Amino acid sequence: MRRLKHIPLALSLALLAGGASAAPIYWTDWTGTDQDPGNGFIGSGTITTPTSTVAVTYTNPQGIAFYQTSGGQYYYSNGTDGPNGTSPYTSTQVDNRPPTTDIIALRYRGSQTLTFSQAIANPVFAYVSLNGNGYAFDQDFDILSVGGVDGNACGYWGCGTSYKQIVTVNGVTEYQLLGTGEPHGTLRFTGTFDTVSWRSLSDENWNGFTVGVQGTAVEFCTANPNAPECNPTSVPEPASLILLGIGFGSLVLGRRRKS
Repeated sequence: MRRLKHIPLALSLALLAGGASAAPIYWTDWTGTDQDPGNGFIGSGTITTPTSTVAVTYTNPQGIAFYQTSGGQYYYSNGTDGPNGTSPYTSTQVDNRPPTTDIIALRYRGSQTLTFSQAIANPVFAYVSLNGNGYAFDQDFDILSVGGVDGNACGYWGCGTSYKQIVTVNGVTEYQLLGTGEPHGTLRFTGTFDTVSWRSLSDENWNGFTVGVQGTAVEFCTANPNAPECNPTSVPEPASLILLGIGFGSLVLGRRRKS
């Protein structure tokens, strides 16, 4: 994930202003089919914000389990707790869960990358059934909501927990997203970015995701000029954030297999 420097303020968009209330998230509309002629996978989509259309490209050299762009099962449902529970994908920071069935389902361990055609602000990941897999980041993140926790309904495949573990490996601090049971939920990176890269830790079949944003970097920083991520004195030089895979074989996870 590459964090960007200060973005020039060119718009007036009060609707993106920060605050205590939940913010609307603009989710990716995944389209088309696999564009990789080999064993890997390349998918594309768009994020439509109030002023821009951002192209999103997802690249996975290992390939994926499946790519759902139109129709199919809606995996962002409230799951086994029915319609009375709060969605595991909404919170005090996220007003709306993904609106369509679009999802990228992962199967193989290894690196993968999301690339945005312009800088975006505060990317949010919605993850489905992160059981038997996990991610480790070299930048901090916030877990915003989890199915079956704090009054949230279970996810589509059941309840679980997600937690962050901060460790030092070979002198480097890493922020691990781990879980038990059937984790479903959202996490967010705070800042402005144009790429997101990470590594799946296992060949678990399958766990899925989609991505949304609070807005483009220009939109967000125009409405929030004093936000830390919009302050050029507090934003580090651009650098690639590689999400390093950390195994956690000691976790014993029971699950219902998905086909």
